[in-house]
Order: sequence, then C-alpha cells, then structure tokens
Amino acid sequence: MKKKLLTLLLLTMLSLSACTQNGASNTLNVEINDFAFTPNQFSIPAGEQITLHATHNGLVEHDFVIMKLGTDVGGHFDDEDLANVYWQVRIQPGASLTATFTVPNEPGTYQIVCAMPGHVEAGMVGTLEVIK
Repeated sequence: MKKKLLTLLLLTMLSLSACTQNGASNTLNVEINDFAFTPNQFSIPAGEQITLHATHNGLVEHDFVIMKLGTDVGGHFDDEDLANVYWQVRIQPGASLTATFTVPNEPGTYQIVCAMPGHVEAGMVGTLEVIK
C-alpha cells in the first residue's frame, strides 16, 4: 500500500513540475500526422520561453505555424497570411525536432496551422491559449 501511494505521489509531483502555477505548460509535445496535430489545443504562459517537441509520423512535409493574435487564415493559408505569422517551424516526414520560441505577452487564443498548400483545408489546425 505504501509503495503504491509513494508511486502515485511521485507521478503527481512529476506532472505538476511540468506546469506553471496557472496550469499552462512550458513544453509543447505534438505528434504530426497526415493531416493532424495531436493534440491540437495547447495552453502556455504569456511571455515565457517555450520548448516545442514535435514528432512527424506522416508522409509529407509539414509546418507548425502560430499566427498572430486576432488573425485567422480562414479556409486556406496563402501569401496574404505570411505577414500574420508569429512563429513557424518546418518538419520533414519521419523526423523529430526540438525548437524554442518566446510566447507573446498578450493573452488570448492564437491559431495554429500547417502552411503547406491544402493542409488547412484537410484539417491541420489547432489553438494555442496564451494565459497571463
């Protein structure tokens, strides 16, 4: 019984250590498939440095693009959307990558998309909730 309780306590401490006080994580772990981000919703703290760990299990090249606050690519990503990109990383099929970026200071919901032609239309979208 004591061993089970200790194991549960350790697992709880590990999961809490990966989060900030407001429940937002400083790490984004995402699996990329053709054509989805898993998970596709994230919560991160405003103004902090974030580490993205992405694993690409699909067959075609993808992007992980965070759009600026208040912008939405609509039905598809095109050249007009380039000016509204906050941060972007490209990942090749079968690859994994780790990258860092600094989160905007302004809380709100930011759209995540894959900028490759046809990928937004195929459902490669998500949201990034920035929390103060």
